[in-house]
Amino acid sequence: MYQFSYADIQTDSVADARDRERQLLTRSIDMLTTASEVGANSNEAIQALNFTNRVWTSLLDDLGSPENELPKELRANLISIGLWLLREAEDIRQGRTDSFEGLIEVSQIIRDGIQ
Repeated sequence: MYQFSYADIQTDSVADARDRERQLLTRSIDMLTTASEVGANSNEAIQALNFTNRVWTSLLDDLGSPENELPKELRANLISIGLWLLREAEDIRQGRTDSFEGLIEVSQIIRDGIQ
């Protein structure tokens, strides 16, 4: 009979959290791709930008938490990237740009780097 240890549970929860992060980023990327196809002034764009904002706000909260176990330098880099993504999304929302390309590409890189 296999007995679970706390380390198993902790590893599973970290793996589950990373899987959820990948899923959320994938959904955000899919929504941003659709928004890019139909235009920055579409309902799809509003929904994609709002969803992306919620995802990255949540990720930034987690990255800023003292309990986050990622290396400090990696956390700082991810926070900088997240802040850039939020600014880029706001630029689209405010009509200063209509390109979703940067948001999509950077989100894909971050998603693909989550292990």
